[in-house]
Amino acid sequence: MDILIKNGRVIDPSANLDAAMDVLVQGGKIAKVAAAIDAPAGAQVIDAKGCWVTPGLIDMHVHLRDPGQKYKEDMATGTQAAAAGGFTTVCCMPNTSPTIDNEIVVEYVNAKAAKEGVVNVLPIGSITKGLAGEALSAIGEMKDAGICAISDDGKTVENPALLKTAMKYATMFDLPVLCHCEDARLVGKGQVNAGAHAELMGFKGIAPEAEEIIIARDIALARAASAKLHICHVSTAEGVELVRRAQAAGQPVTAEVCPHHFTLVDEDITAYDANYKMSPPLRSQKDQEALKQGLKDGTIGVIATDHAPHHEDEKNCEFEMALNGIVGLETAVPLTVTELADVLTPMEMVAALSTNPAKVLGIEKGTLQVGADADITVIDPEAVYAIDKNTFRSKSRNTPFHGREAKGRVTHTIVGGQVVHQA
Repeated sequence: MDILIKNGRVIDPSANLDAAMDVLVQGGKIAKVAAAIDAPAGAQVIDAKGCWVTPGLIDMHVHLRDPGQKYKEDMATGTQAAAAGGFTTVCCMPNTSPTIDNEIVVEYVNAKAAKEGVVNVLPIGSITKGLAGEALSAIGEMKDAGICAISDDGKTVENPALLKTAMKYATMFDLPVLCHCEDARLVGKGQVNAGAHAELMGFKGIAPEAEEIIIARDIALARAASAKLHICHVSTAEGVELVRRAQAAGQPVTAEVCPHHFTLVDEDITAYDANYKMSPPLRSQKDQEALKQGLKDGTIGVIATDHAPHHEDEKNCEFEMALNGIVGLETAVPLTVTELADVLTPMEMVAALSTNPAKVLGIEKGTLQVGADADITVIDPEAVYAIDKNTFRSKSRNTPFHGREAKGRVTHTIVGGQVVHQA
């Protein structure tokens, strides 16, 4: 069915377009973008008055938990959560069971996504077999099967020689390398950001240098290997500065920030609530200000959720025993619109959530130009409401944002010309 989106504010960073426009979808593609379009016979008309009409949002950092951990999330619930959050494409991390470290598991993910998913799913292959950091995964075979990047996310590849070799392979196959940057020996048994607040609460701290040392190392290795490096969930001021310096030197280094890191700081942990426990941890106010400045000046080009669903029992326990991570797909848009209103323009927000991730991944998404896939997100930026975890499509509810008032609601998500979510 044809779809006509009328009366919206079309924001398309790929075309530097921010104007009142209509968008016509035909045959699953963007057919026309113009000031006034008459509806074809039988077309579905969406009135987007007061709303942003944007390229479909892309989340580069999602844990779908399939295969192996479907009690936390599965392909159906994970992609439904993505659609509800406005994401038309998600990249799923390889720390599943079994690990996405060979073409058979990649093919499994692709088949499950085709059968049960409602948005585009791009698998990320692991750097090392079983995420063990000892032997390289079958990178070439996984590329042929359809991975979009490689990463051992959740773990840092401790062996620099092995990581450098992986980066060389990634360069051969034109794959970005997504790095989780934390020195496990410095993290130790730490639970939250190191500092006075951690001491006040009686927590073991994680010093920022645990992240910064690995970011510096991985930038150096990527330079030597001529690899495209993407730093996952940067959280420290010095981490941002390291990325900035690499970019100034002309190195193809990109970085992402998560909504929880630009929304919360360590001092927001006032109770022993493990929904505030994540990796890397919530940092200081100074670090948060640096993250926002990094977004503003373009050093950090991507907003990604690190959507990490966990069962209630894995969070409702002693803080030190609880697993790291929170769900993020359904809160990313309201947190971005609310928390970054004085930091980014709407065009910059959309770029960080759509066009820029597409560029990092090298995929033909993140655009509303004629002929592109009709992946579209419609957002009401003025809608004010309280985030309610009980309405999440995700199978899990581990969020620190339940009850938080926010602004910005996804009203429609369209994937390949099909409406997959409507508020």
